[in-house]
Amino acid sequence: MSPPPSAVRPGLPWGGLALAMAGAIAFSGKAIVAKLLYRHGLDAVTVLFFRMLFALPLFLAMAWWVSRGRRPLTAHDRRMVLLLGVTGYYLASFLDFLGLQYISASLERLILYLNPTLVLAFGVLLFGRRVTRPQALAIGVSYLGVLLVFGHEVGFQGPDVVLGALLVFASAVSYAVYLVYSGELVQRLGSMRLVGLASTVACALCIAQFFVLRSPAVALAVPEPALWLSLLNATVCTVAPVLMVMMAIERIGPTLAAQTGMVGPMSTLLMGIVILGEPFTAWVAAGTALVLVGIWLLARAR
Repeated sequence: MSPPPSAVRPGLPWGGLALAMAGAIAFSGKAIVAKLLYRHGLDAVTVLFFRMLFALPLFLAMAWWVSRGRRPLTAHDRRMVLLLGVTGYYLASFLDFLGLQYISASLERLILYLNPTLVLAFGVLLFGRRVTRPQALAIGVSYLGVLLVFGHEVGFQGPDVVLGALLVFASAVSYAVYLVYSGELVQRLGSMRLVGLASTVACALCIAQFFVLRSPAVALAVPEPALWLSLLNATVCTVAPVLMVMMAIERIGPTLAAQTGMVGPMSTLLMGIVILGEPFTAWVAAGTALVLVGIWLLARAR
């Protein structure tokens, strides 16, 4: 998930498609790695701490590299970067990881994939935009798919699924706020610079949060396999997808990159089955299909 840049550069379409697909698959692995870390006894605060601790040097380097020779940030820019870092990366990540403690990786990815519908809703509430009939149909299809998988999980895993789904949905809302308010800043700073700066803010907040809520002894007691998984989470599932999706958007444009990113829920579903042993049922398959169709319909309607 990343804001679109303003220009599309010509290039081989297959290269851009491959980057977009690889970025979507890598980012969808975040939930899988988090689930594996929970099996090592870590909680959401600790998982997020190590993810951001290992990612922080990379995001700092990204922000420095793209800021060379650019104009310094104004006071307004700094306030907006802080706001977007809180909503788009810190709060969205924290709520997502909390929710993953209670629901499957497949349901988590489907809920997050409702993000375009939330951006549309904010457009209606904040800017008075109208929802067309095709858009309403697309939204209904998407939410029906999520409800199918949600109902299936409630029947098998109990009421904790409700809490987990609400937390992940709140994460999607927080990221939608980021997308709605980031447009102006993207035009001034550039997408890569904004991502690097906002992610750096989020990393600092997640690290500070750990030391407020947990003892440093907790970090020292984390087993070695969990550290390697956290490094994988920070690099392959966090920083690398940002770069790959940005490069893809530059080559094929935001619309085609977003459509290619629809492979994300399917990859999460498959990895959840193969790596985590999550069940695959007709309800999950039907729900996933409905969500993907709904988002595709929404993209066409817009």
